[in-house]
Amino acid sequence: MGIAFKKLLLGTLILRSFVFAGTIRFEQDTPGKLPTGWTVAMTHEGGPPRWEVVRDESDPNHGYVFAQLSKDRTAGRFPLAIWEGTTIKDGSVSIAFKTVSGTVDQAAGVVWRYQDPNNYYIARANALENNVVFYKVENGVRLSIAPKGLPSRSYGVKHQIPRGRWNSLNVDFQGNLFTVFLNGERLFDAEDQTFTKPGKLGLWTKADSVTYFDEFTVSGK
Repeated sequence: MGIAFKKLLLGTLILRSFVFAGTIRFEQDTPGKLPTGWTVAMTHEGGPPRWEVVRDESDPNHGYVFAQLSKDRTAGRFPLAIWEGTTIKDGSVSIAFKTVSGTVDQAAGVVWRYQDPNNYYIARANALENNVVFYKVENGVRLSIAPKGLPSRSYGVKHQIPRGRWNSLNVDFQGNLFTVFLNGERLFDAEDQTFTKPGKLGLWTKADSVTYFDEFTVSGK
């Protein structure tokens, strides 16, 4: 686990009582390439994802970021970038993101308890819909999970997602309870017990979303 997490800048690695914590940035990775420790996958069919490191002067770190650049407009395709550094059951994952373009979607998501391309949890922000939604993908079927305290058919929460600007998305997950934050603001809690085993973590987009990511932060066990 420590070997796979060698691409750190100002990050930390804690291996004590099976607790893991660290932040990945991409300044030392090669532009035009997939960063070390990441693999690419996709849920459903369509054009292949195009994940690579690019330079972005608007990034808070004034350097390189991890981007999904494919503009395939197939509505049901979900490009994934999976970090191979660890598997955890309970903890936290966060990402800085900037939606760049997309006519079908402008989406940015974080993935946890990832078992394979057809089974995982996602929290995603959408700059076209201006909302944040928690989903499970089970056997390839994506289903939204309503926030606690709202009707079962509720579809996430409405929230302004500034386009072309850096935002942050964070999820805390403990057992069957999940808490979603946007830009440090607690948006909602949700409950589900579909995936109870440890899994990998990663990034998610949809359709033709061109999205930049940085500051991938994980903690948990």
